[in-house]
Amino acid sequence: MNPRLTALLALAAVPLAGCGIRSTEVPTNFGPAPSRVHCSLSEPDPSQQASRGLPVQVFLLCGSQLVAVDRTVRVPDSTADAARRVLVAQVLLDELQATPSAAEKEAGYTTDVRGAMGVTGPRRNDPDETLRLTTAPTSLTSYALAQIVCTFSDSAAAEGDGSVILGGPTDTPPRRYECTDEVRTRPGSNEPPSTEAGTT
Repeated sequence: MNPRLTALLALAAVPLAGCGIRSTEVPTNFGPAPSRVHCSLSEPDPSQQASRGLPVQVFLLCGSQLVAVDRTVRVPDSTADAARRVLVAQVLLDELQATPSAAEKEAGYTTDVRGAMGVTGPRRNDPDETLRLTTAPTSLTSYALAQIVCTFSDSAAAEGDGSVILGGPTDTPPRRYECTDEVRTRPGSNEPPSTEAGTT
């Protein structure tokens, strides 16, 4: 072979080999994409929270689980106990039906409680603590029911033992629901356990 041609081929092979070496320095396996769902919000400012109203917690969905989120609501202090329970339940229900804030959306929070659902107090023969929804609890998705039960049971809308008595718009007897660890962890496959609430 022509010595001059051999030298040219050798010189051409050097940058090719160098390119091959440099290409191996670039990572080719980045691993799984980082999740944007971290279910964590910055702590609210206590002074702002106090000035805006009564601090409460509502349960939103995040990563297929129920996670408590701090909110504030306004409830008149002079409201009688029976009416206050219904009023608290309604404002909590409104919070659950509201679109999550931008920060909550960024953290991965959603809600399955939709529509313009309302709540009233007990009917005749209902236990005094009964809350009747304008949508039958049995018509709600397991996620929505879990959100409502867990939010109510952790508030002034519930009984002292943490359970909550819910009924619908018809005369169907209300039932006593509980928010359990299983419901909070897997609300899609675990509906809140319930028992007949009885009558007064």
